[in-house]
Amino acid sequence: MRTKYFDLIDQTFDFPQNEFHLREDRLFFHGIDLMRLINEYGTPLKFNYLPQISNNIQRAKGWFREAISNLGYSGNYYYSYCTKSNHFSFVLDEVLKNDVHIETSSAFDIDIVRKLYDQGKLPDGKYVICNGFKPPKYIENIATLINEGNLNVVPVVDNTQELTDILSKTEKDIKIGIRIASEEEPKFEFYTSRLGIRYREIVPFYKAMLMDNPRVEVKMLHFFINTGINDTAYYWNELTKCLRIYSDLKKICPSLDSLNIGGGFPIKKSLAFDFDYAYMVREILTQVQRVCTENDIPEPNIFTEFGSFTVGESGGAIFSVLHQKQQNDREKWNMIDSSFMTNLPDTWAINQRFIMLPVNRWNDDYERVLLGGLTCDSDDYYNSEQHSNAIYLPKFDKNKPLYLGFFNTGAYQETIGGFGGLKHCLIPEPKHILIQRDDDGKLQTSLFSEEQTAADYLRILGYNSDQI
Repeated sequence: MRTKYFDLIDQTFDFPQNEFHLREDRLFFHGIDLMRLINEYGTPLKFNYLPQISNNIQRAKGWFREAISNLGYSGNYYYSYCTKSNHFSFVLDEVLKNDVHIETSSAFDIDIVRKLYDQGKLPDGKYVICNGFKPPKYIENIATLINEGNLNVVPVVDNTQELTDILSKTEKDIKIGIRIASEEEPKFEFYTSRLGIRYREIVPFYKAMLMDNPRVEVKMLHFFINTGINDTAYYWNELTKCLRIYSDLKKICPSLDSLNIGGGFPIKKSLAFDFDYAYMVREILTQVQRVCTENDIPEPNIFTEFGSFTVGESGGAIFSVLHQKQQNDREKWNMIDSSFMTNLPDTWAINQRFIMLPVNRWNDDYERVLLGGLTCDSDDYYNSEQHSNAIYLPKFDKNKPLYLGFFNTGAYQETIGGFGGLKHCLIPEPKHILIQRDDDGKLQTSLFSEEQTAADYLRILGYNSDQI
């Protein structure tokens, strides 16, 4: 009779997988002995395995390189990192080892870009794609970057006023992109993205404000789908409309030479994840090539802005089960030593599910449970896995500690959760660990930040005597 937790996983998934394997009954992630990490640093803790960032960048570059070669595609490919998914310096340091470009979303992003340039990490001539709605400070910082003249700055115009504002802040000629206001998925509460210019207004906007303006060169059409790149009828329909606009604009705008297919690749959120990245790249380029041939226009350079795909699969969080509560005849609650709402906020905000696996005790019998966080909020829970609509874990035993790992959490969780700031019920920010490999491939760990303390919270809240 197969009743052990390992049996459950073995019968449900193809296991082990590239990043996960067992040694005895302990889970290893990319060769990292997670129990050793727990023994050294304790829980709760978060970590980033930095080599996975470079690995994913090179994977994507390889898919595009292969498709471009096989199709005889004449445009170039530019990989850009979408900084809003994770702004930390250790992430950007790893990203920029891979000859990539940067996409920004806010005024402070530009300050990060300038710091990276001053440190010699962002070379001359790299593209900085400035996206998003642009308040005055963002406009001012973009203009400063343009005036400095070291980087290839391309503001992506979200509305017609932005063009006027940027031109008023610089005497230099500028290169711009135009963002399409794409239609949202049918299940959205509104029909059209609040960002960008409507399809039918783009060509008139070019004719009225750009065609005869000697200071402006339109280089890029930006196409962003909020749900990311997926093999769905919705995605292909929106891409088709985008390509129609690109061809119409290209016929009257000779400088236009780039298509930015914003919206990222999906990342692995379940052991059952199956996505053919190479097929999607090949099919996107095939569609672009077909439209260009039909309209007798050159094939554009392709830009992507991968954020979650770049950094998401590098991150993880490890918690301990503190206690089990039997609340009725069917529901058992395993209480963790942290909070889902505060430290994995997407589990609460958008019902996101990450890969969740026990770190130890894989040879023990299992049970169905719910997971509860430490805040007093009724929404601070985690109750289902994508593959089974339930959570099964090794049976709780107060004499045998149980540790839980949540994996591929490296995008957005720190910024949405407010890293280093106030959190609901004053649940502290966990200890944060960085994991790298040296030139010989040996794992190296370092402490990026300690767990928040009561003193940290008192300072933030103004309880220090000099602040009262």
